[in-house]
Amino acid sequence: MRLTQAQIDGFASLGYNFYQQGKFDDAKKMFEGLTAVEPESFYGFAGLGALALAMNPPDLEGAVTNLRKAVTLNPNEASIHANLGEALLRQANLQEAVTEFHKAIELDPEKKDGSANRARAIITGLKVATEEFKKKAS
Repeated sequence: MRLTQAQIDGFASLGYNFYQQGKFDDAKKMFEGLTAVEPESFYGFAGLGALALAMNPPDLEGAVTNLRKAVTLNPNEASIHANLGEALLRQANLQEAVTEFHKAIELDPEKKDGSANRARAIITGLKVATEEFKKKAS
C-alpha cells in the first residue's frame, strides 16, 4: 500500500505533535507506522531518531541508527545532522559528531534553524572545553 504525500505528511505531523506534547508512545506508533508502510520515509526515521534521543535514558544506538537512515534519505536537513551529532557525541564518537554538527551549521548559513544553532553552541562549548583542558595540561 502506497501512501499519498498528504497522508505521509499527516502521519508525520501527528507524530511530531505527539512528540512535542511529550506523548512519546503515541509519537512512536505514528513514526513506526509510517516506516512500516513507507520504508523510505525520511520523516519516520527522523522522528524515531529524535524520540530515541529524547528518551530517559536515551536509546543512543537506536537514535544513531534511525538518524543515519534519515540522513541517507534527506542529507539536506540541518536538524537531522544536529540530532545525529548529539547522539554520536553522547556515544563519545567526537570526530564524527563534530562532522555532523558542522554539516548542520553549513546547511543553515542564515542561522535560523534552532537545531543548527544548538550545533553551533555545542561546537563552541567543545572549543572552550578543549582550550581549558589544554591550559590545565600545560
